[in-house]
Amino acid sequence: MAHERILVVDDEPGVRGALEGILRDEGFDVVTATTGEEGLKELLAGGFDAVLLDVWLPGGDGIETLMELRDRGIDAEVVMISGHGTIETAVRATKLGAFDFVEKPLSLERILLVLRNALRQRRLERRNRQLLEQLGRDTEVLGSSAAIETVRTRITAAAGTDAPVLLCGEMGSGRETAARRIHASSPRSGEAFVGVPCAALDILAAEGALFGGSGRPALIALAQRGSLFLDEADRLEASLQSRLAALFDRRRQDAPDVRLLASTGPDPSVLVPSLRRRLEVMRIDIPPLRDRREDVPVLAHRFMQDLSREYGRPEKVLDRDTLQALTSYSWPGNVRELRDLVEGLLVLSPGEVLSVRDLPERLGGARRSAGDLYGEFASLAEGLEAFERYHIRRALAEEGGSHEAAAGRLALEPDVLTRRIRKLGLG
Repeated sequence: MAHERILVVDDEPGVRGALEGILRDEGFDVVTATTGEEGLKELLAGGFDAVLLDVWLPGGDGIETLMELRDRGIDAEVVMISGHGTIETAVRATKLGAFDFVEKPLSLERILLVLRNALRQRRLERRNRQLLEQLGRDTEVLGSSAAIETVRTRITAAAGTDAPVLLCGEMGSGRETAARRIHASSPRSGEAFVGVPCAALDILAAEGALFGGSGRPALIALAQRGSLFLDEADRLEASLQSRLAALFDRRRQDAPDVRLLASTGPDPSVLVPSLRRRLEVMRIDIPPLRDRREDVPVLAHRFMQDLSREYGRPEKVLDRDTLQALTSYSWPGNVRELRDLVEGLLVLSPGEVLSVRDLPERLGGARRSAGDLYGEFASLAEGLEAFERYHIRRALAEEGGSHEAAAGRLALEPDVLTRRIRKLGLG
């Protein structure tokens, strides 16, 4: 595990030596500099998590150095140190983005406390950026076809209202992604998005999940001020559909403060009339992938990027013939089938460049044998973990995230599957 890197910028040899010694003893990688100019050169080379920066430096003070590193977009946390500090200097440094200001003579315990807090703040900010980036990727409706441009236009219009939305389309076409995009672009984006996999719930489980009971909180309550997404709402029992329609009647003073989103197949007439009327205030039809084949290369490239990051493996390149084969396929499982295919190619196919031979037989690929995978993994343990991650993720996706149903598909006890999910970091 890499150690966090600290830059110490101070012109006093005794201070530099003391800080370098204690920080190394605490397990940090430490680099020192005597002037602001030297410090900036080190920082521009990259790789630092925090800077201990003296205010008074030869050839230019630390405040000027702080301004320069912020102007250059260097995001390391900065702790200012000074033997001649004033309140005005401390306030100015803080306004310029310094995490804290520590006066000399230095208390090494105080320095360590402030530095640890600064590094904790940096980790939290980095994690938040990653989560926001991932959220953006999870809600991005990809493609440049005219059909998907129409969907994006409708999503933008829906996001600006608080009206219920019905998303119609085949399974795997991206209905949930569209629902998440509506929520993320709406005034409710800071609140919860609660998804309900209606097809995975029998009538008792669905009633308990939606309305609560036996000590379980109601999902409708958890979605308060946010959005509730009923995935495959037509799979709910008719009595529950009617009950939801009555509950979300806007004429009711006690109607929940929840944005209602739902999906069905291409024909929403399977919904009970009362719920259909509530939901069809705004309707968005999601086209199947076979009707927008020009989007297949865009989706395939993005899935390869995302999955390679998730698995911690190098991206693989899809050659021109492979992309042509993908574009020519009818994709009965839609976008979800394409993502599963790319995941399998990343995990199971040898080589950095993928050809038609690497595709499944239904797409014109060659029949594969276990021996074809030899040499793809550095060790047996790595290969086994890759296979396990792949099959668990696929089972969870196919069972709507239900651990119990996925465990049945994989012939595992639910608690065993839960432990494997935690160990593999699958969430």
